[in-house]
Amino acid sequence: MKSFINISLTLTSLLLASTANAANCLEGCPTGLNNGKTIERSIYTLKNNRYTKFADWVAYQVTPNTMSGPSRSRSWKSDPDLYSHHTLEPSDYTDAYATINTDRGHQVPLASFSNTADWRLTNLLSNITPQSSALNQGPWVRLETAVRNHVDDGNNLYVVTGPMYEYYFADLPRANENHTIPSGYFKIVMKQSGNTIKASAFIMQQSAGRRDNFCNTQVSIDEVESRTGINVLPNLTSNQEQTIESSVFGLASELGCN
Repeated sequence: MKSFINISLTLTSLLLASTANAANCLEGCPTGLNNGKTIERSIYTLKNNRYTKFADWVAYQVTPNTMSGPSRSRSWKSDPDLYSHHTLEPSDYTDAYATINTDRGHQVPLASFSNTADWRLTNLLSNITPQSSALNQGPWVRLETAVRNHVDDGNNLYVVTGPMYEYYFADLPRANENHTIPSGYFKIVMKQSGNTIKASAFIMQQSAGRRDNFCNTQVSIDEVESRTGINVLPNLTSNQEQTIESSVFGLASELGCN
């Protein structure tokens, strides 16, 4: 009986993991950059990097049911599913704003999951990076708002987002772990209608100005992949990959870009 129960629990766990993966990722979760642990959660899937101490990518799906909840608090915590030396702790961000002018920037936005029971998972530091205040409070948040505005019209959107490391930006002044702060970020927004996938990709630098227009940062998924080493949609066929990943502006009008 005990063996049967263990097998049943194992099968159930695998089924739940598969379901979470399917819910968070479109055409498979990203692959590449095997430097850490993949964590699947109810509202997102992320791939942590044990060297940089930040997630290489985070994938999630925003729906009308996940957002528009009450205002939620920001209570930062280390990720309990990661070794302590593979992630940061709240004290590592002490004086970050005062010295290098960065915010604790969510990769998965809290506001996009404020109506879920697991909204607190967005405040785990595996989902946070030191993001320049001008970027975080400027074009980055306006893109996140554009995503929610389109979802609010009754659409489900898939998003893959993550950091880029193309030049030295800064160090957290009080961190006692080795870490690498991103020089910029990518965000890929995707919508599936039947067998059709439309996508828009964006790359923004930490040097972005607060008034910058996120629409001017659109690139192809191919460019994101070539600059990050990530395969964003690994389950696409060759023909689908060519069509979807080489194009730009796929969701531009839906996100408010002319």
